Amino acid sequence: MTPTMPQQSPPPDPARRSDSESAAVLLRGITKRYPGVLANDRVDLAVATGEIHALMGENGAGKSTLMSILYGAVRPDAGSIELHGRPVRFAGPASAIAEGVGMVHQHFMLFPSLSVTENVVYGREPRRRGLLDRSAARARVAELIERFQLDVDPDATVRDLPLGVRQRVEILKLLYRDTRVLILDEPTAVLTPDEVDRLFEVLRGLAAQGRSVVLVTHKLGEVLAVSHTVTVLRGGRVAARIPTAEASPASLAEAMTGRTVELDVVHPPGSPGATVLDVEDLTLARRGGRPLVDSVSFHVRAGEIVGIAGVAGNGQSELIEAIVGLRRISEGRVRLHDVDITGARIAARRRAGLAYLPEDRGAVGSAPGASLAENLAAGFHRTSLRSRRGLLRPAALHAHARSIVERFGVRAADTRTPIRALSGGNQQKALLGREVTRDAPLLVVEQPTRGVDIASVHAVHAELIAYRDAGNAVLLVSAELSEIRGLCDRVLVCYAGRLLVELSREAATDARLGLAMAGEA
Repeated sequence: MTPTMPQQSPPPDPARRSDSESAAVLLRGITKRYPGVLANDRVDLAVATGEIHALMGENGAGKSTLMSILYGAVRPDAGSIELHGRPVRFAGPASAIAEGVGMVHQHFMLFPSLSVTENVVYGREPRRRGLLDRSAARARVAELIERFQLDVDPDATVRDLPLGVRQRVEILKLLYRDTRVLILDEPTAVLTPDEVDRLFEVLRGLAAQGRSVVLVTHKLGEVLAVSHTVTVLRGGRVAARIPTAEASPASLAEAMTGRTVELDVVHPPGSPGATVLDVEDLTLARRGGRPLVDSVSFHVRAGEIVGIAGVAGNGQSELIEAIVGLRRISEGRVRLHDVDITGARIAARRRAGLAYLPEDRGAVGSAPGASLAENLAAGFHRTSLRSRRGLLRPAALHAHARSIVERFGVRAADTRTPIRALSGGNQQKALLGREVTRDAPLLVVEQPTRGVDIASVHAVHAELIAYRDAGNAVLLVSAELSEIRGLCDRVLVCYAGRLLVELSREAATDARLGLAMAGEA
């Protein structure tokens, strides 16, 4: 689909102005080195007042480092920062926030058990006679909600809110602190299409009221839809600075990668064989309400990719958790190569031939504090990497990790690096590499390219197609309709805990998928 362009006229590109005071943010010559890595190499970035400025680049291009410097979490080795024409130096995030710079992280930092108001004012509570003034706090939060049209209930408990609304709470936290420069890191990664549209409305409203927004993202369509200016980093340097009205998906992709990139590739269909996964009447009960998953039946054959599409919260995540063993099944059966694994433990399912890349790579897919090599050894530690005495062999462990790093283009200084130190996209590539290397008959994969750059998306897709063509079965869950259409041989649409419709790849148009995702069979 052709992205829609911003409705309002973009402000002039601040990078083309000679007067530094015209920019809300001006970074000059920012340089940051880590052992073996030059993360930022004399980077200049200018963001105008009232501008939505997109920052793009491949994984490891230096975006996160640059934004961590602007947010005060990292100190540069060289360069300067100016806010509204005034030089500043940040001792940490607290001093950046005090100067009007705030950041909404990819993983929200909220207290689930507290209300929206309590989360927003936490740390800066209005007080009366030394105690929290709840009425004043609520009134202030309600006033911000109304002024910025954020559509949030100030009394709601955060744990009960959809992800898109939680993100608005994070934005409210910054507005409560009178943040003038907002950094959003991959803000749409966990949002539904409707939530993305609502977020863009919020960002446009913030810009119209004089706030400046830096949007860090990989998604070309979103950049073209909402930003005024795009800065592209490649290899730690500025590769391009383009007014959005003059950009195209192809030009941005080429700026990011340094070469021509074919977009929206539709891969040839597979050659389905025998059934590998058979799910029959699977139900996940829920107390006092409709089942989370209600009598779902489907199968996946060798040599095919079956996709599951659906708006978040319609049961697809719970369905996958039941198949891989993370949830107890209330009714129904799951068979893998005619072996009943309905009540099997996770380890037994993996031994039976199930590989799994979860949506939550941090909490479920990895041990964040462990090294890259240790994380990539999971699943191999009882077989090929184990010595005769039952201990892991360090040389084999690191050689195994290096083979995955090289094959999947994972950017890491060393295999001893903690996996949490890698960018999100590089973590994703590493974990996918671990699962694909197991060569299991069934690969269950959720959001395989979330947070992954354009070039790596193509590499990930090629790996999934190769895995399918090697005679394996792939069950894919993705929020990206272009990914579903480009990869899948069949598409199942999940709605309200049921599989509403099955579509062939020819029938799975955006319009048909959109209707089914909205509940129209």
